[in-house]
Amino acid sequence: MKKVFAISFIFIYLFSTTELHQLLKVPFLVEHFIEHRDENKSISLYQFLYMHYAMGNVPDADYDKDMKLPFKSHDTCVANVLTIYPPSQKISIARTVPLLEKKHFRMREHILQSSFLSNIWQPPRLS
Repeated sequence: MKKVFAISFIFIYLFSTTELHQLLKVPFLVEHFIEHRDENKSISLYQFLYMHYAMGNVPDADYDKDMKLPFKSHDTCVANVLTIYPPSQKISIARTVPLLEKKHFRMREHILQSSFLSNIWQPPRLS
């Protein structure tokens, strides 16, 4: 059940923050291709895709239908806007910061001496 919720949340996130929701428009693509196929029986899928995607947005008789195709328009624009306002007063950063004393530590002073820890790495004993 957790897996189903995780996958559904991933899909909700991807469909709302990326252009993945454009894949929901694929039925419009198929329908529009069938309309073009009814008008011109010799048009291939490659020619249809080339005409609608590689030639740009040509305003023709079915321009409104063309713009309903997937990846022809950007519906979701997720943009982060960061506005930085300059401070109203001058701030002086030219303060002296006292240096910390350098302390030298010896490693042996900080090693824990415990008989319990030394017994961990002993081989098992036969009883």
